[in-house]
Amino acid sequence: MNAPLSHIRVLDMSRVLAGPWAGQTLADLGAEVIKIERPGEGDDTRAWGPPFVADRDGKPTRESAYFLSANRGKKSLALDISTPEGQEVVRKLAAVSDILIENYKVGGLARYGLGYADLKKVNPGIIYCSITGFGQTGPFASRAGYDFLIQAMGGLMSVTGEPDGKPGGGPQKIGVALTDILTGLYTTIAALTALARRQETGEGCHVDMALLDVTVATMANQALNFLVSGVAPRRMGNAHPNIVPYEAFQASDQYIILAVGNDGQFARFCDVAGKPEFAADPRYATNEARVKNRDVLLPIIRDLIRARTGADWIAALEKVGVPCGPINDVAQVFAHPQVQARGMRMELPHPLAGTVPQVANPIKFAGESHDYKRAPPVLGQHTEEVLRELLGMDDAALSRLRAAKAI
Repeated sequence: MNAPLSHIRVLDMSRVLAGPWAGQTLADLGAEVIKIERPGEGDDTRAWGPPFVADRDGKPTRESAYFLSANRGKKSLALDISTPEGQEVVRKLAAVSDILIENYKVGGLARYGLGYADLKKVNPGIIYCSITGFGQTGPFASRAGYDFLIQAMGGLMSVTGEPDGKPGGGPQKIGVALTDILTGLYTTIAALTALARRQETGEGCHVDMALLDVTVATMANQALNFLVSGVAPRRMGNAHPNIVPYEAFQASDQYIILAVGNDGQFARFCDVAGKPEFAADPRYATNEARVKNRDVLLPIIRDLIRARTGADWIAALEKVGVPCGPINDVAQVFAHPQVQARGMRMELPHPLAGTVPQVANPIKFAGESHDYKRAPPVLGQHTEEVLRELLGMDDAALSRLRAAKAI
């Protein structure tokens, strides 16, 4: 693949997940991404384990699986930005970069003379992406924000989990840090949009991304259900507030998903279930009617599905185009022939482990393939390379940075 962003350089000053996810996405699309990390410690997630990847001798390293999930394709520069010398290095890098990603608290980098107003002076075209919990403005702007907290505050946990009073009832977070992931993706979109605008104007900008904003925005139909009706959505387990039947059902040997999205699919389901008359019953014939009568219809469907095996239902429903399927664990996901055919698991060369597993970028350009340039880096792996090749530093300059404990 002729990497579409091979002409772009990104300075990734973020850590944990939202910012690194944006940086990894840009790297997958060809950008040169330089990740600045604290000497001796690095990104917080380097310590978020086990599991840690094993080296060539089978002994665990300090490279966590969590870090490996969000930092592919980057160069690691170990740099102490609390030192004047480290700050000057950042300014020099910003002067030759297109995008900067950071997730310090509001004003955090400005204390070091590295805020947007500061770096705009050395590079008017820089696209400076700030990611915080609550944004650069508003009464909560100074507060720290983490995915779990924002899932709760943004309403996501209020619609996730079984209803109160049912077994296992109560709010639940999503099983992955989805708010962080979505914020990373929105940040990528914002950065690329700003790049497109810069082509026309020559000017950069300050992108203000907030985890809370992203969570509110991605409540999607649940948010509009409230805004239209005035009634706050409730937790419904695996059920859908606007579609019936659309949830998990217990077959005789396993749970399956039945996702009936229109009336034609419902009629075909009824035929397979031996209840063709339901498709003409005014209580069930339309989705609107099924939603209103869910408390009558769903117990009937549960009894029907419980009488046959999951494989039997899946085979029969797939033949007639009714969406259904098993609930796979992650091991089953990577063993699935479709996931394998799409190349979603891959291996990349790694300096300690030999190779490390990776989950491929899902963006695919027909007839092309990604050229993944490097595995997630070990801490400081590219410090000298970046300083020498990009900033033209010689041995004497590197020695001065070491003496100042900047690298």
